[in-house]
Amino acid sequence: MGREEQREEREVLESIFPDEINYISDTEFRISVTLDLPPDADAPDDDEDEGEAPIIILTVRYPDDYPEAAPDLDLSPPPNAPPHKYFNVAADKDALLQSLESTVEENMGMAMVFSIVSALKENAEQMIIDRRAEVAKKREEEALAAEREENKKFHGTPVTRETFLKWRDEFFREMQEAKEREEEERLAELKKAKGPKEAPKLTGRQLWERGLVGKVVEEDEDDEPMDKTAAGVEALKV
Repeated sequence: MGREEQREEREVLESIFPDEINYISDTEFRISVTLDLPPDADAPDDDEDEGEAPIIILTVRYPDDYPEAAPDLDLSPPPNAPPHKYFNVAADKDALLQSLESTVEENMGMAMVFSIVSALKENAEQMIIDRRAEVAKKREEEALAAEREENKKFHGTPVTRETFLKWRDEFFREMQEAKEREEEERLAELKKAKGPKEAPKLTGRQLWERGLVGKVVEEDEDDEPMDKTAAGVEALKV
């Protein structure tokens, strides 16, 4: 019963995957599963290419009582497979095999390899799409964080009683310093405008008393010199 169902399933799989299926024996074969991925709409223009669409090699081994028993499954990459930015068969193998368990359980007693291939392809593609979304979300969060930092330059510190008192004290201090500087500059300008202080002028008497001249004519109270003729007349009267 099991062998006949296995043969019939292999014939169906050959018609569906003529170029993808590769027989190892009557009970073991491999199917190449190529993922179909939509373009990454959220990727920036300068982002590096994520790589070619990944290919998964699904190895199926029939137990004697298949499909009453689950097939043995294994996953591997093709030889010399190019790396992909969001997917790695070796690293994602366990998660993908675990995701196929529900498909196997739902199809027990029936030919299930086609359903397994479909589920594998869908789960792997969704894994890549989810990782793209995570990267896009992180990129958006980083952009928003950078924007918030930039906006801080245009927003003042929130005013509280403490910040206001601190600002007031600083303002008054700066005003006092500015006033003192202005006063110093004003005094410096006045001193510069007056120039050096001139010595007071001496009268003729003061010059004679100090021995600065040999003989001077007596000056009146207004420091005006007396007329020489008038001085001679006064001398005759005496």
